[in-house]
Amino acid sequence: MPEALQHMNQALRVAIVGAESTGKTTLAAALAERLAQERGRRVAWVPEVLREWCDHTGRTPQAHEQASILRAQHERLQAAAEAHDIVVCDTTALMTAVYSRLVFGDASLEQRAVALHRGAAATLLTALDLPWVADGHQRDGPQVRVPVDQALRELMGAHGIDYAVVGGTGTSRVDNAMAALAPMLRQAQVAARPTPAGGLFTRLGHGGAGVPGAAGHRRWACECCVPEYERALRRAR
Repeated sequence: MPEALQHMNQALRVAIVGAESTGKTTLAAALAERLAQERGRRVAWVPEVLREWCDHTGRTPQAHEQASILRAQHERLQAAAEAHDIVVCDTTALMTAVYSRLVFGDASLEQRAVALHRGAAATLLTALDLPWVADGHQRDGPQVRVPVDQALRELMGAHGIDYAVVGGTGTSRVDNAMAALAPMLRQAQVAARPTPAGGLFTRLGHGGAGVPGAAGHRRWACECCVPEYERALRRAR
């Protein structure tokens, strides 16, 4: 079985990606709490390995260290998936690949990152509508947010990875994330019903009919929570 599909019958994964200082960690923690309260499922959120790595080493990683960070992030997600029904991912391998390309001009991790990221049932892209805040070694500055955002969109678009942009401040950002996930969560309820084969969320994890991102299914998005900056970006394109 491909690595990206291992354990997918054990957990529904929600990936949160985005440029630096766009509230990924805050959203991941709050979203996991909301999902646990409202869905009555075992929910975990997996922190970003890069943040811990930078705090531990006191520096940012070099080019040859990127692959190990990518692998460590995915292993954390795998471990959480074995013990929970829903896993909220504070970044995935996709972010490591994007930064490897932008910082080091190295695109060698992209194919592997895309394959691993496909294990996510939904992808939320955090909007650039929050003010940039310094955070030690990990953040470079507000000037890098637009290039990272664009690189993420291009990579996901090139590989057919559907995503919803989530904006807003405070609890409204969590509300908007829940609204974006609503179609997927409804589908998960159907998939979780007893069937002759497969366990909880099995059909979602393997791209069943009607699931966002499944082959031949229309791309999904949450238009109700798209921030004004996002609408302006679309008009410009």
